[in-house]
Amino acid sequence: MGSAVGVTAEDLARRCDQALSAFLEAQGPQWPDGAPHGVLDACRRFVLAGGKRLRPMFSYWGWRGAGGPDGPEIITASAALELFHAFALIHDDIMDGSEQRRGRPSMHRHFTDLHTRHRWRGDAARYGHSAALLGGDLCAAWADQMFTGSGLPPEWIQRGHRLFTLMRTEVIAGQYLDLVSSVGDGSVAGALTVIRMKAARYTVTRPLQIGAALAGAEPETLAALLRFGDPLGDAFQLRDDVLGVFGDPSVTGKPVLDDLREGKPTVLIALARQHADAGQSDKFKNLFGRMDLDPAGAEELRTIIAATGALDRVEDMITVRAESAVAALTDAPITDEARAALATLAGSVVDRTR
Repeated sequence: MGSAVGVTAEDLARRCDQALSAFLEAQGPQWPDGAPHGVLDACRRFVLAGGKRLRPMFSYWGWRGAGGPDGPEIITASAALELFHAFALIHDDIMDGSEQRRGRPSMHRHFTDLHTRHRWRGDAARYGHSAALLGGDLCAAWADQMFTGSGLPPEWIQRGHRLFTLMRTEVIAGQYLDLVSSVGDGSVAGALTVIRMKAARYTVTRPLQIGAALAGAEPETLAALLRFGDPLGDAFQLRDDVLGVFGDPSVTGKPVLDDLREGKPTVLIALARQHADAGQSDKFKNLFGRMDLDPAGAEELRTIIAATGALDRVEDMITVRAESAVAALTDAPITDEARAALATLAGSVVDRTR
């Protein structure tokens, strides 16, 4: 991603990683004496193991769009969002029973395997889940600490923190809605609501608005960023759901069986159910949500999903939302550098393989 000021996505990701590494390194001496370092070390590895760093990037360009200058303070404040993202991923993997994240064992799987290798007393899976929950909680606490300690003036931090707290509430509410939806009717409307609350707002819209608010953006700027962020965030999650079923695990870092075994009520699945004929519907009911689903069964499900037209419909939804987002940038009251960077970043969010 290029821009008029020469800031690239690679540069931003590198600087965010440096800020995260420095912050996490400083936590070691703060860890209470006598407490094992297992969770501390596992969280450090998890956070620094990769990721697209999208949320920090959107926060940075929200700041720049509102006229904020480049500097280490906004990098630190924006990188804090990655710690909150780590919290959400760790807890989401526990709830979904996901065994892998970014091509490595998920946090709860790591601790479960650790328990098993050492032949400790008690139930290994319960230990793994409990330790991972604590790791997620620690990342959430760190996110607030890193954000408020970024070095920006306190009154600026307060402006951004109001949106930060709103984002946290929305993510948890969206996660609960996702849980409720998994035992409900699995409608398209319900799945779209989950996407907006659980993913779109905290991936794109709120990070953008947080960065802009830190820079003192006016209400009309925050509103314009919402018009850009909401549809783009929807498109991002719709692409994520497609990759969860049709992606290449060696690229995505996550098995394509997880969503199908879990019976995850995505828009893709809701559309497939809605448009399946009687024969397809019977096969779908027999295979979808089975924990013993094998690769052959998964391939049969993918064939049914494509045959119903669900995959094509979701691709159309992604295109419409991405175009709507880019169109919203045209008259948004932001700097030209941010407008160009966000337009390019929007393309990379939608046209991706991981």
